[in-house]
Amino acid sequence: MRISVAAPLAVAAAGVLAGSLLAAAPASAAPHQGGLHLGKIQYDSPGKDTRSNTSLNAEYVDIHNNGKKKLQLKGLKLKDNTGYTYTFGSYTLAAGKTVRVHTGKGKNSGAHVYWNRGSYVWNNTGDKARMYKPTGKLLDSCSWSKSGSGVKSCH
Repeated sequence: MRISVAAPLAVAAAGVLAGSLLAAAPASAAPHQGGLHLGKIQYDSPGKDTRSNTSLNAEYVDIHNNGKKKLQLKGLKLKDNTGYTYTFGSYTLAAGKTVRVHTGKGKNSGAHVYWNRGSYVWNNTGDKARMYKPTGKLLDSCSWSKSGSGVKSCH
C-alpha cells in the first residue's frame, strides 16, 4: 500500500497561502463600524482670512455619531497639533446625527457649538485633528498635509 504525502502538503500550502492573502488586506479597507468619529473638517475658511467672527465660524469640524444610541459628549476633547483644545460641556448627540464645532464665537444651539476663539485653529498647510474621550484615550484622528480645497473628509 502506497501513502501519498503530496495531497496533504498541497492542502497545507493552500491554507498558508490563503491565510497570508487575508492578512495582507489593508485595515483601512474596512468600513467604519459605528460610534463617534470625525467627519468633515473645513480647515481653511473660505475667502480671505480676515479673523472676523464670520470667517472664524466658517472654520469647523464635524463630529458624527454613526452608532445606534445617543451619546453624551461631556468632557470629550478636540485638539490640534499645537494643543489648542475644545472641551465639550453637557451635550447629547443623537444616533445618526452630527455636531459642528465652529472656531469663532456664538451661542451653542442644536447641531452647532462654538469654540469662542478670536483666531484660527486649523493650519491650512497641514494639521491633525484629534478627538479624545474624557479618560484621555484617543477616539479618532484625521490629518492633512497641504491646503488643497481647504476641506478634509475624514471617514
